[in-house]
Amino acid sequence: MTGEAEMLGTRPVVHSRLLGVGGYRPRRSVDNAELCATVASTPEWIETRSGIRARGFAAPDETLRFMGRAAAEKALARAGVLPDGIDLVLVASMSRLEQTPPLAVLLAEDLGARAAAGLDVSGACAGFCHALALASDAVRAGSARHVLVVGTERMTDLVEHADRTVSVLFADGAGAAVVGPSARPGISPPARGAAGRYAGALRMDRGWDAFAADPSLGRPWMRMDGRRVFRWAMDEVTPRAAELLRESGIEPEALDAFVPHQANLRMIELMAERLGLPERTAVARDVVRAGNTSAASVPLALEALLDSGEVGSGDRALLVGFGAGLNYAAQVVELP
Repeated sequence: MTGEAEMLGTRPVVHSRLLGVGGYRPRRSVDNAELCATVASTPEWIETRSGIRARGFAAPDETLRFMGRAAAEKALARAGVLPDGIDLVLVASMSRLEQTPPLAVLLAEDLGARAAAGLDVSGACAGFCHALALASDAVRAGSARHVLVVGTERMTDLVEHADRTVSVLFADGAGAAVVGPSARPGISPPARGAAGRYAGALRMDRGWDAFAADPSLGRPWMRMDGRRVFRWAMDEVTPRAAELLRESGIEPEALDAFVPHQANLRMIELMAERLGLPERTAVARDVVRAGNTSAASVPLALEALLDSGEVGSGDRALLVGFGAGLNYAAQVVELP
């Protein structure tokens, strides 16, 4: 015990931070007019209710694996980290229809990160932020030096096209980030929680086992009670995000960027208002052109802000992911 204590006591304090961010958007962008050619809605109704004007629909060859790899390669290049320097790959996705092998292991192989461990995280729209917290913990604990976090989704595989409550919202894409060591804190401890009492607000309408037993039931589709999710996000997630800022010693007017899950433009703007964010704070509104890409939405929106020049290296951003469960995760990060 004495030797172990001495060994732990001599280990230098290691913090974590984001080193690079990358994204992949499907080749095909579908605007509201094109969508309404087959969905019973109007472009005006969709934009008024959600703020969305267009969204990415992945082609058959733009698989979760393909998009995840493209986003990861961009993040690695921006971080200046070679694939063989990655110790752990974490993939967040709710739309993978194959249960095994883990997608993270396949991505590690594709990237040439053959010494890396791989783990999939199923946290729905909060998945990326949950995985980012795990990556930060791994770096700080010394069990990994560099961790690759990927959110990749084909939400169009989960929604019934005729159900306009979800089909006009959800879309496809991938985002990734590299987490590595830092001399000072660059990723805050997470704020996270769940409200299982509202699990029915965002769910699959049946399991694959039921479909296998009786195919006449039809394949499972995702269903959503948007009002219930909206109220929960406002009443429970937003106050916790405000508390996280206080715990991090950041006044709202000092926050450089706000990057919430891109669920709905009205929700994003109301959250920013309730957090008391000033006009100087860059608020991610990637949902307007990308739709709701679940676990991919936070890294895609973060990449868009960085590429736009609205924020820069060293700026502080509040990331908030929330969705099915209902569950959420959030952290304050220093931008790469």
